[in-house]
Amino acid sequence: MTIEEAQVIDIISTAKDGRSVTITATDHLEWGGKEHLMKIQEKLNSYLAFIESGEIFESYPDSKGKQININIICKYPPDAEGIKFLNLCKGSVENAGFQFCYKVNEI
Repeated sequence: MTIEEAQVIDIISTAKDGRSVTITATDHLEWGGKEHLMKIQEKLNSYLAFIESGEIFESYPDSKGKQININIICKYPPDAEGIKFLNLCKGSVENAGFQFCYKVNEI
């Protein structure tokens, strides 16, 4: 499961305190080029549709009544264009009522 599989939820988990559910996308691609950005956009659109349609509550009943977060875990640090794009994604996701963050896997 990766960023290239837009219709697949890569990881879904509940916070230790039980207050939130996080849907995580894994991005193994190097930054550079619009194709990568389009893959991220497609994945995020799929995740938002999964949440907003209520499918998340059917597939993962523990998510009911909890804050929903969307995360992207990147293998490589984003370039300047990638950071700008991810910040736009953050605004869009948060305007929809969910939390968004990205981080680079340090392993």
